[in-house]
Amino acid sequence: MSRPLHGKRVAILVTDGFEQVELTGPKEALEKAGAQVDIVSARPGQITGWHHTTPADRFPVTHTFDRIQVENYAGLMLPGGVVNADNIRQDEMAQELVRDAARANKPIAVICHGPWLLISADLVKGKRITSWPSLRDDLVNAGAEWVDEPVVVDGHLISSRKPADLAAFNHALIEALR
Repeated sequence: MSRPLHGKRVAILVTDGFEQVELTGPKEALEKAGAQVDIVSARPGQITGWHHTTPADRFPVTHTFDRIQVENYAGLMLPGGVVNADNIRQDEMAQELVRDAARANKPIAVICHGPWLLISADLVKGKRITSWPSLRDDLVNAGAEWVDEPVVVDGHLISSRKPADLAAFNHALIEALR
């Protein structure tokens, strides 16, 4: 079995209310490819995933935003979920982590509502990106070129629309981290 990401670490930045499959799907794919995956959140303990609008499973937080340094990671991944995305975009430390990753040209992968954090961190201007359709106006107003495609790669930025696109999203993320 090929493990092209052996020895690499990926941080999943998330708060309560994330779309559960948008964390579990990429996490599993990254781990199968050999990566160590850390769940990083605003506070220690556990965070709650959601199945659309219904709370679901709880997941242990590996580290908090204030305890990690981007240089220790090969890339970042941001699941969606409206509640998660609306909360994380307001977190100054989360904003700084994605800015640090962008400055270092590390892959940043976002799905569904995940791009809201990138908008708040001022990282989408001039970028080609996709998302859940309701974010289209937000992304365009922030200077991005929004497209309706399963996965879009623009430099170090990888974006996808929804859980149905996870296979393409996971593949693009793994390729970017090689």
